[in-house]
Amino acid sequence: MIVIIPLLPVSSQVLTVTLGGQSCRIEIFARAFGLFANVFVADVAVALGVQLRDRVPVIRAEYGMFRGDITVVDTQGFDDPTAATLGGRHVLAYRA
Repeated sequence: MIVIIPLLPVSSQVLTVTLGGQSCRIEIFARAFGLFANVFVADVAVALGVQLRDRVPVIRAEYGMFRGDITVVDTQGFDDPTAATLGGRHVLAYRA
């Protein structure tokens, strides 16, 4: 099952969502060379400072505390996201 996590077209945002029964906080922020994310499950960091790339998992290693996968997907091609394309061309997808 794939769940689309709603995003806004802004460079900094914090999302609080339940994914696969897990209480998650996803922080998205911009740096000079791209967008990045921090992911927390029950306030425990599972990924910090991961660059958001098209179709590249945010949590790249099997992590016992996090079930599933989070990925940014370009719905119109294969480009990496920008703040302006979040929530439109680029979606954040969770797969259990």
